[in-house]
Amino acid sequence: MTTEIAALNPTRLILAAIIGLIVLLVLIIKFKIQAMIAILIGAIAIGLIGGMPVEDIVTAVNDGIGNTLKGIALLVGLGSMFGAILEVSGGAQTLAVTMVKWFGDKKAAWALGITGLVIAMPVFFDAGLIILIPLAFSLAKRTSRSSLFYAIPLLAGLAVGHAFIPPTPGPILVANMLGVELGWVILVGICCGVCSMIVAGPVWGAVCGRKYHIPVPEHVANQADFDESKLPSFWAIVGIILIPLVLIILDSVAGVVPAMSGLQPVFGFLGEPFVALLIATVAAMLILGIGHGYSTEELEKIMTKSLEPTGLILLVTACGGVLRYVLQYSGLGDVIGNAVSSMSLPLVVLAFIVAALVRICVGSATVAMTMAAGIVAAIPGIGDLSPLYLACTTAAVAGGATVCSHFNDSGFWLVKSLVGMDEKTTLKTWTVMETLVGATGFVVALIISFFA
Repeated sequence: MTTEIAALNPTRLILAAIIGLIVLLVLIIKFKIQAMIAILIGAIAIGLIGGMPVEDIVTAVNDGIGNTLKGIALLVGLGSMFGAILEVSGGAQTLAVTMVKWFGDKKAAWALGITGLVIAMPVFFDAGLIILIPLAFSLAKRTSRSSLFYAIPLLAGLAVGHAFIPPTPGPILVANMLGVELGWVILVGICCGVCSMIVAGPVWGAVCGRKYHIPVPEHVANQADFDESKLPSFWAIVGIILIPLVLIILDSVAGVVPAMSGLQPVFGFLGEPFVALLIATVAAMLILGIGHGYSTEELEKIMTKSLEPTGLILLVTACGGVLRYVLQYSGLGDVIGNAVSSMSLPLVVLAFIVAALVRICVGSATVAMTMAAGIVAAIPGIGDLSPLYLACTTAAVAGGATVCSHFNDSGFWLVKSLVGMDEKTTLKTWTVMETLVGATGFVVALIISFFA
């Protein structure tokens, strides 16, 4: 394969990449082709137009799918089941209600932002929003404020947790492609996420709340408040959510702190991401499931149903791996690497720009993360960079894949419908909020990368 790669013409490779990516975008945007099929066709088109031997294209497809899925399949599945138990048990409501009590109505926007950030790590964005938006409406009704005063911080927290912090699938798939330990991704993601949540949540939410008076939708105005007596313990929820985060971080810390070197084998096993998530999932089953009256049969149905949406995530991600390996095996990764070097453009900046461009064109954050990670991972020498720098690059990809949500993003329409806004107001509030989340996270990641 090396001989064939050396023979490929760089100009032809660049042209092939441009044509292939245009084909991919046209298939998704114009013809509404499913993202998995579009990415696969685009990757194969790049290989054929670039002059790759067909056997090398087949190898790239097989390696891309196999090597990508083996790193994330278990994590996405376990994370989905973990989130489902947290959802049905009322754990999300427990966090929200308790945080609002602690902060009080005047600072409830901060409570909702923090709650959204924590909940979006194990629970999908859509599910977290549907579960928690009634609490935002309840606060708006009680305080006679615009619902945006509370909805925007909640949305910002959910967007942050969904974008930056594992075990949510996005940063896991990027980290897997770049070969960086999740412990570093979690640490950088928390720094980026907290700053993003503050800027795009309580701060921007207060601006939106004063500028746009959006009343509580009529269909929820008369809903009763949560029955707190039926909710699980706050500290039980916090403890269970922290299990995988703490174990994964301890594994990374033990590898660099001499005083903890004796515990490295223990944390190396317990902090293995799939082991940490498995422990958290079992704890959730016992404490939130069986401990709250669910039978094992009911839990089995809940957890099995939670796996239904993971198939699409895994297949789109796998096809992103195919794109990465086609770029790498064709030699286009070397061309991109040389171009980046000649421009003196930091890899963190390149990652953000690529992800943002795909996000704006396609709308899907998952596709944007997958394509950006595939392009960045194909650059030679990526594995020689420090774990901290790669974690910052992961956060930059996540930030780029979050900005500028508009008409081609399903999240735009979900928020518009749930909050009860027209398109223009949604653009001025939700779209700006998403852009603040992504841009702030990127800036924080860029600053951290200077110390890597």
